[in-house]
Amino acid sequence: MAVSLSRLKPLSFDWDNSNKDKNWHKHRVKFRECEQIFSHTPIKIFPDPKHSQAERRFLAYGVTGKSRKLAIIFTIRNKQIRIISARDQNKKERQVYEEK
Repeated sequence: MAVSLSRLKPLSFDWDNSNKDKNWHKHRVKFRECEQIFSHTPIKIFPDPKHSQAERRFLAYGVTGKSRKLAIIFTIRNKQIRIISARDQNKKERQVYEEK
């Protein structure tokens, strides 16, 4: 089941410096790339119950301005998007993202 972020317009982001650094060092994903997928279409967002014990988390599949396909785990805190993790989509995720 897909989720909408329409209540969060205009979009704003809350960045934790350790997550920002972790995503760069582990996956070579810049925070600006993460933000870009939320303003490019299509974006597909799904609940992530497996990782939602402490707080509700979501999984987003989207594309950056340079057509890099990312998978992003995020939560909503104080009406801001807080990125937990970001990486390139794997083959299965690309198939889900590219489904019409």
